[in-house]
Amino acid sequence: MSIAILPMSSEFHWSPATVGLIQSSFFWGYLLTQIAGGIWADTVAAKLGLPFLFVVRAFMGIGEGVAMPAMNNILSKWVPVSERSRSLALVYSGMYLGSVTGLAFSPLLIHKFGWPSVFFSFGSLGTVWFALWLSKAYSSPLDDPELQPEEKKLILSSCVSKEPVKSIPWKLILSKPPVWALIVSHFCHNWGTFILLTWMPTYYHQVLKFNLTESGLFAFWPWLTMAVTANIGGWIADSLVRKGVSVTLVRKIMQTIGLLGPAFFLTQLSHVDSPAMAVLCMACSQGSDAFSQSGLYSNHQDIAPRYSGVLLGLSNTAGVLAGVFGTAATGYILQHGSWDDVFKVSVGLYLVGTVVWNAFSTGEKIID
Repeated sequence: MSIAILPMSSEFHWSPATVGLIQSSFFWGYLLTQIAGGIWADTVAAKLGLPFLFVVRAFMGIGEGVAMPAMNNILSKWVPVSERSRSLALVYSGMYLGSVTGLAFSPLLIHKFGWPSVFFSFGSLGTVWFALWLSKAYSSPLDDPELQPEEKKLILSSCVSKEPVKSIPWKLILSKPPVWALIVSHFCHNWGTFILLTWMPTYYHQVLKFNLTESGLFAFWPWLTMAVTANIGGWIADSLVRKGVSVTLVRKIMQTIGLLGPAFFLTQLSHVDSPAMAVLCMACSQGSDAFSQSGLYSNHQDIAPRYSGVLLGLSNTAGVLAGVFGTAATGYILQHGSWDDVFKVSVGLYLVGTVVWNAFSTGEKIID
């Protein structure tokens, strides 16, 4: 959508504020299934009018909302603590590579077949994935008939033992400061991340004067950088844990890089005078952002392994709220201000998240 929105907004004469609402509408639905997804561990519609487009994108968000909490829950059963950061980074880098693929191929599809082809092409890939998932994925090592006995024994002996969750101690969970550190930091982190995800091609087109194809091609570099640096960060984090560095210190270091890195590089955008340097700043911003996979995204399993899916649902609800408000607010800011104003808000929230994270987070288990 971040690429297709360029010809769509031109064709339908949408203002920046309207574009912001359209970009935000996905997160309306995505928000609804974050906590539900943890507990349960775009089709083309613009021509039918804006309300229908909003509703369809919201339903798309509802469908996608259960993925991350469920993924976090599954990994907690399959992966030991010493490999946690690398496993999460590897899985999340798949999302980044998906963005790379979408941003790279969308301009080509639009030029050859029109913007509706973007949604038909990528939407249909979900059916292929679904078939593979049904045949290959299992909730735990105990359920996988193809797993060798020695593999199963190794995984079960090194993972945190998890009894089935029959009830959720909401009061206990919400009484813990490290849980609120996750929630607040996730909101602050995702504000900048989602703005770049949804608005980056528009920035390239409006500010750097790239055409549609160039906007798509240059927009994928930050996501490719994230796919690489997420795995580097995961390797560093797990190496530090194996060497005896406390999990708390490792999570604080990784997440501080994931917040202050993007903040620093966004502040440099107003000082660069060439498109190449602007793209480099964007890539470095998102590249350092990916260290969060070894910070807050790994922390759910640290502090509450039995309730990691629920906990991610909680914190990612705050993160998705940042997507709802951030993408919509960006359209409003651009209609009344400038891109510098957009970046200043993001930087401010990155700094708030850093302070809260370092003051209240922990890598120790606080909920059994």
